[in-house]
Parts: sequence; structure tokens; C-alpha cells
Amino acid sequence: MPEFNLNASEVTISIGPGKEITIGSGKIAKLANGACTVRQGNTSVLVTACSGAAKPGQDFFPLQVDYREKYSAAGRFPGGYIKREGRPSDKEILICRMTDRPLRPLFPEGFFDEVQVCGLLLSCDGSNEADMLSILGASVALTLSDLPFQGPIGAVRVGYVNGQYVANPTCEEMKESTLELVYAGLPDKVIMIEGDAKECSEELLVGAMEFANEIVKKQVEAQLELAKVAGRAKKEPTLHTVPADMKADMVEICKPTIEDVCTIPGKEARLNALDELKAKVIEGLTPKYFEAMGETDFNNMVNMGFDALVEKTIRTAILEKGYRPDGRGVEDIRPLTAEAGVLPVVHGTGLFTRGETQALVIATLGGPQDIQEADTIYNDDPNRKFYLHYNFPNYSVGEVGRISGPGRREIGHGNLAERSLAQVFPEDFPYTVRCVSEIMSSNGSTSMASVCGGTLALMDAGVPIKRPVAGISCGLVTDDNGKELILTDIIGAEDHYGDMDFKVCGTCEGITGFQLDLKLPGVSIDLMSRALQQNKRAREKILKVITDCIAAPREDVSANAPRIVKIQINPDKIGALIGTGGKNIKEITESTKSEINIEDDGTVTIVARNKEVLDEVKRRIDSYTAEAEIGKIYRGLVRSVKDFGAFVEILPGQDGLLHISEMANYRVREVSDICKEGDYVTVKVIDIDRSGKIRLSRKEALADMENEEK
Repeated sequence: MPEFNLNASEVTISIGPGKEITIGSGKIAKLANGACTVRQGNTSVLVTACSGAAKPGQDFFPLQVDYREKYSAAGRFPGGYIKREGRPSDKEILICRMTDRPLRPLFPEGFFDEVQVCGLLLSCDGSNEADMLSILGASVALTLSDLPFQGPIGAVRVGYVNGQYVANPTCEEMKESTLELVYAGLPDKVIMIEGDAKECSEELLVGAMEFANEIVKKQVEAQLELAKVAGRAKKEPTLHTVPADMKADMVEICKPTIEDVCTIPGKEARLNALDELKAKVIEGLTPKYFEAMGETDFNNMVNMGFDALVEKTIRTAILEKGYRPDGRGVEDIRPLTAEAGVLPVVHGTGLFTRGETQALVIATLGGPQDIQEADTIYNDDPNRKFYLHYNFPNYSVGEVGRISGPGRREIGHGNLAERSLAQVFPEDFPYTVRCVSEIMSSNGSTSMASVCGGTLALMDAGVPIKRPVAGISCGLVTDDNGKELILTDIIGAEDHYGDMDFKVCGTCEGITGFQLDLKLPGVSIDLMSRALQQNKRAREKILKVITDCIAAPREDVSANAPRIVKIQINPDKIGALIGTGGKNIKEITESTKSEINIEDDGTVTIVARNKEVLDEVKRRIDSYTAEAEIGKIYRGLVRSVKDFGAFVEILPGQDGLLHISEMANYRVREVSDICKEGDYVTVKVIDIDRSGKIRLSRKEALADMENEEK
């Protein structure tokens, strides 16, 4: 097979034994500001970066990241009638989010040009994942472009297999891994991490970050080397900043009251007070600046300047006075409440409240037909027996707005909560379980509230999870002098005006899920280690609140949940159970309103609405699949009569010979004296030979029945 090459210039990086990443550019997509291909094994991704001028009146950085996987990359056709890929899958959306987060902090403040980064999977070998290649490729494309990107960064997935860290593990290696760490950063600085673990220790996770950091250094060096031969000269960016004199006037207007306003404890009261103060700023600045700037620019500068002033005030109050907006100490958690079983009818519920953040999580139990089927180009992607959906309605923040399907944020938050809880989901549990987190109110870290509420709901539904899981977020505030303060349980204002949102979930035994968002261009691994320990102390307190509410899963699944059982039948009996044209199985499912799934090895899974229906379904299945037993009495149908005896069907498809000598305890002259074709007779199985032929006795059956009556 010929070696393919889509690059004019390229560099190769070794990331482990037998593993190399090749980065190149200059042969395709040459009209983009920057373009590259990144390859590992036979998986290859094209990533491009393009830009456009800022739109009039724009006051934010409109970075757009898109990533797509086409079935053609794996030599396959998409499913469905149209035979064309549609909206991005959840997996593609999650990769977009992972790519966006480490890039966004590395553009200069006030840069509002439109930037679009597009990743396209070109080739998929089914073994090497493309997501890390896409994140790395985004950095390469921006580094090669003329855009003011303050990178490059590196990106790597770290697994932990047989006591060893593994870089960019294959799909096969990941099945054996107890850790999945997605890491992106600068040399010696973390910008983004995300992943899950099978209750790993904080020390093991820190070790994985240190391992990833060494690979990132190689990746950054390779990008700089490639940029020397294939990069464009950087253009001078247009930065949109508030004029110095306008800033000074704004400070003068706000100075008497802004600190008091920024430290009002309640979210609603604080926001209302800030709105009133902002109105005073607009009133005070209008005579001097409105006409000269024009309405659009004036409003933008006021918004940007006021937001920056509030940010500085809140950060200063925290760093210098240790005073948080709601009055708590640095490691204090807001008031916690946990309730289980708060709704009727549903199978399990958990209502978790932390300050003004509240999540109601509902657990629903179903059968095998409710499994979430995977539909990706990776053939071995597993179907999910547990999944969690997260909803963030407008009323949770007291606003009105457009109501639509889940956005990228909701998909991302739901995925983090799902992965964190999936680590304690029992592998042998026969049910499919869906959790739905409905956010009732939001003031910071609703995804972590969803994890806590999800734990309550699962235990309330009787799902035998290994251990309860709790989640909490830590924030960070820094200044230019190197001072830094890690905050436990950040509220919305601390998230918005702070530098970090570091979410960690775990049990009493270890970490199950984590995610880091930064506004800074990186923090040290040492700081991450300290944040992990601070987070652990907070999780222990939350776990106590959860276990005080419900100490362990209910002993049985909810009475409202369906009943599921697996039974084993002889594979040779599958046809008898299904019946001609599915007649038998259809009759059972329709009459009992149950669901039956039959596997090739004879495993039959029954889903029934209650125990009584379950018992009836089992009885009917047994009537079609039971094996004749020596010594057991049956009521059988006479299928045919011969001179020497009768053939009696004692089970569906199973006939036995009732010899004339076994018909009665006296001499029978004619078989017809005892039974005719179509009659029902009571018989006992007295022998089954090696070939499976069954011998029956009516006289022994009658004798046994008489003895029982006595």
C-alpha cells in the first residue's frame, strides 16, 4: 500500500514506544490563514484557521470551533435514507468544546476579529482517536497563521494501563485503562484538563499531568520548528479597548459605592444594585462621550469598562480582604440540602441544593431496548446502559429566552456528570438507566449539583451503585504580583470574574471525573495539585450530606420500575419459543404488555411492568422451552394412536411414547379403550434414552396421584 502524504513541510514527534505524530502543512487548504494535517497511525485530521474583520458594535471575541467526522474517512456509508451526515453528533460537539477551551485564553484582550477553526477527519484507522490530533492541529493552524495567537500549545490523552502512563492510548488500550486524562497546555502550564477515572487518587492524577507536560514540550517545540519554514508573518491586530480617560471617569463615579455593591450576598440583590450603579455611570458619561463616540461604540465601551471595573473590585476584595461576594470564607461551602424520593410515579429522584444552585434529577429504569446505541465511525464504540441528560431552562436564572433543544453547553455539562457517575454504575445491573437533570436555579456549578442529585436519584431508584459520588468546583483569583487564592464552591460572579473553574467529582475512595476551564494562559501543575486537595476536603463534606439523606441504595428497585430478569433456555428451543413467523413470542408480549429479548446463546431477558406479569411471562416461556424431566407428571395431548400405544405431546414440540403396557394397571386390549387422538391424558416420564426418546406411563402417574391424595 503506498504511503500517503498531504504535506510539503512536516515534523514528526515521538510520544512513546512505537507511537509517532506527524504534523505537516503546505500542500492542501492553502487559502486558509493557517492549515495543517496531523497524523497518528493511519488516522489523519485536517485543521484550518480563518479570520474575518470584527463586526460593527461587537464587544466580544467570536471564536468558533467546528469539528466533523465523515463516514468516508473510515471507508463506510452513513446510515439512514439520505446517506449524508447531518447535524454534529454529541461526540463531535464535545471535541469542539475541548478544542475551544485551551485556545480562547491565548488571544490578546480586546481582539474581536472573527476566528473560525475547522477540524475534518480525513482518515480513520479505527484504533487511534482523532480528538487529540484535532486539538493539536488547531494550535498548529493558528501558529502557522498570521493571527495573534499566543501559543503554540500541546494536547495529549493519558491513560493508565498496568501501572504505567500511556500517551494517546489506542482504543484497545483504553479498554484496559483506569484513567482518561485529556490534557492541553503550554510547557509547564496547564490550560485545560478533562476526563474520568475509576476512583483514582489525587497523586495519580497529578502524575498523569506531569507525564503529559513532557509530551507537550515536544509538541510545542515541533510546532515552532515547523513555523520557521511554513508559517506566515503575524499581522498587527486591531484591539478594541476602553479609552483611559473614560476609564478614569468611570472609576470616579463608582468609587464611593462599588465595593459595597459587589459584595452584596444575594445574587438577585447584587445584580439589581449593579444595574442601578451602571445606570449612574451611563448618566454621568453621556454628556462627555455619547455624541463623540456614537451610540453603538459608547454602549460597548461602557459595558466593557464597567464589567472590567466590577471584575477588578471583586478580585481585589477577595485577594486583599478575603471577602467573597456572598460573605463566605475561602474554603466555605454554601448551605447544603439533599432530599430523595420527592416525586411520585417516577422511579427515583434526588433534589440537591447548594446555596442558590439547585438540581432536580430524575432516574428512569428500562430494559435492553432502551440502551443508547452508538452511531459513530468507530465500529467498537460501546452502547451505553447508563446515560444522563442535562437541561438548563431560562427560569433557572430568572430570564426569558428562546426555548430549543440542548446546546453545546448542555451537552458538555451532561457528559461530565454522566462520566463521573458511570464509574460507579454496576456492570452486571440488568437495567438501562437514564438520569435527567433539570436545573431549578443556577448560581454556579450546576453540573456538580447534577452529579450530587444524580447520586441521590440512583440510590433512591434502587440502583446498586458502588459508592455515592459528589462533585464541587474550585475557582482561582490572581494578580499581577503573583498572589493567588483558590476558592471552594464558586458562585456565578466568581466564575465570571475569576480565573478558573475546576470541577472534580469523586467518591470516598477517589476521583471519578474532572474538568478545568481557565481564563488565564495556564497555571502550574503545583497549583492544580493544591486545588485537588482543597476540592477533596469539600467533597468529603458533601458526601456526608448525601449519605445522611440516604445512606445506601434501596434494597430493591422502585415499585414503579419495571421488573427485569434473565433466564437461560436451551438454544435449540429458541425456534419453539419464537414460533412460526414469531407467533408465540408475539402472543406473549402482546397479551402481557411485556418485552422479551432473545440472544443466540439462549439468554432471554424479560421486561415486565410488575412481579405478577413477570411470573406469567416466565410460565409461558417455560411452556415452550422446558425440557422433559424423568419422574415428572405432565398433562399431554394425544397426537397419534398406534396398535402398540400412543404418542403424547407433553411439551410444545416434545412427544413421548405411551406404550399400551403402561396405560393402566390392568391388561389393555385396545389403545382406543384408553385414549383417542386429540384426547388429553395424564402421564409420567419414566425414561429418556441417549437419543432423547421419551417413555411415558399413565399407570404410574395415576398411582402417584392416588398416593398424594392419601
